Amino acid sequence: MSLFQNIVIILLLIIGGGFLSLTEIAFAGARKVKLKILAEAGEIRAQKVLDLQGNSADFFAASQIGMNAIAILGGILGEAAFRPYFVNFVDRFYDGPLTQPIGFALSFTLVTSLFILFADLMPKRLAMIAPEKIAIAVINPIQIFIIICRPLAFFINAIANVLFRLFKINTKRDDNITFDDISAVMDAGAQAGVLQKQEHHFIENVFELEERNVPSSMTTRENVIFFTLIESEESIRQKLAEFPYSKFLVCNHNIDDVIGYVDTKDLLVRILNNQKINQLNESTIRNVLTIPDTLTLSELLDRFRSSKEKFAVVINEYALVVGVITLSDIMITVMGDWVTPTDEDQQIIKRDENSWLIEGSTPIEDLKHALGIDEMPDDESYETLAGFMMYRLRKIPRPADTVIFNDYKFEVVDVDHFKIDQLLVTRLNSITPLATEESKNNSE
Repeated sequence: MSLFQNIVIILLLIIGGGFLSLTEIAFAGARKVKLKILAEAGEIRAQKVLDLQGNSADFFAASQIGMNAIAILGGILGEAAFRPYFVNFVDRFYDGPLTQPIGFALSFTLVTSLFILFADLMPKRLAMIAPEKIAIAVINPIQIFIIICRPLAFFINAIANVLFRLFKINTKRDDNITFDDISAVMDAGAQAGVLQKQEHHFIENVFELEERNVPSSMTTRENVIFFTLIESEESIRQKLAEFPYSKFLVCNHNIDDVIGYVDTKDLLVRILNNQKINQLNESTIRNVLTIPDTLTLSELLDRFRSSKEKFAVVINEYALVVGVITLSDIMITVMGDWVTPTDEDQQIIKRDENSWLIEGSTPIEDLKHALGIDEMPDDESYETLAGFMMYRLRKIPRPADTVIFNDYKFEVVDVDHFKIDQLLVTRLNSITPLATEESKNNSE
């Protein structure tokens, strides 16, 4: 064959190799989520791509057969076509026993470079730009190519399967989407500007509902305002004026003897009708949803939906009331900074760039968000910042007791009847982050 004919054949081989490289990366990189969306929209070829991904052994066997055959044939033709010209070129500068090897090396380098550049590197980089579109565009010709190569591909796959079984290698692909996968996609979207910072924060909080327990968002026992059956009208009016809640617990004698709850709206109607509001009865008191403190916020949402309630009493394993929680509390957990409480109710107050005044009852998850801490040590052993201090100090904290952890200093500021009211948290910029926590008792 003439040089022109060899060049034409080599170009066709390069195009064929590039096509196979393009499709191989496109099918491997095509995301199933996008393909499913396209298939549901009526794109038949998208479903074909999904079917091919589900049974990819035939495709990869056919692809490797084609690519290796093209590479070998291209090398043979290229070496035979270009070596004489390179030998003649070398003879102009060098006349010796190495002329033929040098000509062979130059022709081999030229053909190999052409195949690497145009049949491998560039097609694969192009396929990574839009793998779904390319996979859909080439699915029909690839299916024909697979049918042509099926006899040899069947033989090769049979040998490969025997070897996989021999070495006990599982070849099934796990396509289950985990929270880490979704989180990585959200992070990438936030970095690319697709998700705003606040939207990213919302989505993270929604996923945290599955992990956060009810006590992390409830109103704790000591802060619950309730009525008793023998409470005076003046006391009820005072509580209604002082605490702008929409619902109040009704108890017999103490908070652990819960009867139900009353809606503030019902009491206001009685006031407008000049009726006494201290005569709480069945027409006023509603049944209250009672839940264990081991529920997650996600499970509580299911309870609210099934019971049509928005208010629940939280009890522990000893049937003691540990707090109350509403649907609004869960929404605040999700919305975060968008529903910032007033200064007097705010649990975390940022004093400056490196210090915070934080209430002891602050949930650990809120603390981690505020300080940018990924993990707290042994966080399954406590739920609040006060619990963290007690766990690490191994005693009832006193004012000025400190704990240093992960470049942060936690100092007890105020204690009321063994309860940690407030702490001062300071970032220690000059100290290298500690791998382990150390604590000290300044009061001893």
